Amino acid sequence: MVEGKDLDAFETMWSIKQQDLAIKERLSKMKLLDSLTAKQEPLVDYEEALKKKLIIELMSN
Repeated sequence: MVEGKDLDAFETMWSIKQQDLAIKERLSKMKLLDSLTAKQEPLVDYEEALKKKLIIELMSN
């Protein structure tokens, strides 16, 4: 019975940790997108491609 409770507690902690990591990843992507959109000078090709990719990813979630 104790092992079952320990397993439930671990699964709950793991679920919370996964949610936390997903939120941190989303925030990181949003910050990167914000920095790309805030640039005054024109973006180079790879920055523009990254910006488009981030927009698509963030809008699809």
